[in-house]
Amino acid sequence: MAEQTFNLPDLGEGLTEADLVEWLVADGDEVAIDQHVVVVETAKATVEVPCPYAGRVHTRHGAEGDTIEVGSPLLTVASGSTEATGDVENDGSGAVLVGYGTTDVGSSGSSGRRAARRRQHTGAATPPTTPPRVTASSASDGPIAPSLGEKAVIRHGGGAPKVISPIVRRLASERGLDLGAVTPGPDGIIRRTDVEAAVAGLDTLPRSAPPLLDQRDERVPLTGIRRLVADKLTTSRREIPDATTWVDADATGLVEARRVIGLERGGLLALLGRICVAGLGEYPELNSSVDTERQEIVRHGAIHLGFAADSPRGLVVPVVHDADRLTTRQLAERMVQLVDAARDGTLAPADLTGGTFTLNNYGVFGVDGSTPIINHPEAAMLGVGRVFERPWVVDGELAVRKVVQLGLTFDHRVCDGGVAGGFLRFVADAVERPVQLLGDV
Repeated sequence: MAEQTFNLPDLGEGLTEADLVEWLVADGDEVAIDQHVVVVETAKATVEVPCPYAGRVHTRHGAEGDTIEVGSPLLTVASGSTEATGDVENDGSGAVLVGYGTTDVGSSGSSGRRAARRRQHTGAATPPTTPPRVTASSASDGPIAPSLGEKAVIRHGGGAPKVISPIVRRLASERGLDLGAVTPGPDGIIRRTDVEAAVAGLDTLPRSAPPLLDQRDERVPLTGIRRLVADKLTTSRREIPDATTWVDADATGLVEARRVIGLERGGLLALLGRICVAGLGEYPELNSSVDTERQEIVRHGAIHLGFAADSPRGLVVPVVHDADRLTTRQLAERMVQLVDAARDGTLAPADLTGGTFTLNNYGVFGVDGSTPIINHPEAAMLGVGRVFERPWVVDGELAVRKVVQLGLTFDHRVCDGGVAGGFLRFVADAVERPVQLLGDV
């Protein structure tokens, strides 16, 4: 019987390790080529990793919660013959690319196969022994001492629970909590807050894990995306001598342009993105990065527009690659796709890397201005505040207009204030007179 070991592949630019969140197969299971076998969390994304081999799972190298280095053994598959693994060239397998898997299969298909595997395992497995119930009388008699290695759990009826992400499943596992005991939200999905509430309700039961929250202090490990954000922001502050300049602009015309063009969802952000792309064409110094080792400024030939988006894992910056080659409608459609993927937790690592300039719309949080930290190694970031009505002078007359504050934070190594001011003035003029911009794009 031949054995083939699948090592953890490179899942992103510069990543050297990943946290093992959830196994999708068990020892002895039969796996097919390109079947997703494990969920791992990197500093950039949560990824389902497909196996390039077919056969029976012989060894799983690592337990849920372990950190696995890239290139280390992940799964050993035993096959009855050399034919069992298939011809990787003909089958289009054997090359686990950066976070994408080995075949062109959509995320919906992946989710369907994953659900089917779980239903199959649930049907084939021996029903678990029901743990003893804790009643009021038994609890009053004194603490119940679980057996060695046993975790205190409580259960209630229902099918397989739905969770918002594998991270929530891992949190419940660490706290010895059965997800069947967790009351989900109104949409039937279990979130982190639901798990925390359920853990707080376990105070009458003994459990080996430490309490989730101390009465006064809380320690939150810097892991996953929070660690990546901390490292990038620290590097940015340490290396980049940044400066910020800002201006108020009359956005009444921009809001009207969105209505006329018919851009409903994400329309303002897409129009601002289009303006940024046009501005970077006029001021390419800001579409740059600094190579500190070679002491060179690298002016990028393409514009890869990043934009800040909120997600269940925190703030992420999806990237619209080659934004300068897209029309305004295409740019809007791509931004909406990336926002949906961020909220669903399905962003690929490549969707979060390679940006050359970032647009940050913090106005959605109801604030006017900010001095953001540049997304290292980029050279600039445009911040956009909320759009709200203010008194404004128009042709010598006082009027009520929709006004927005625009702020540009830039790397003073790549340009001086004249270039930064010129770019920001270009953006402000385009916001105030968006129709005029059409003559140049």
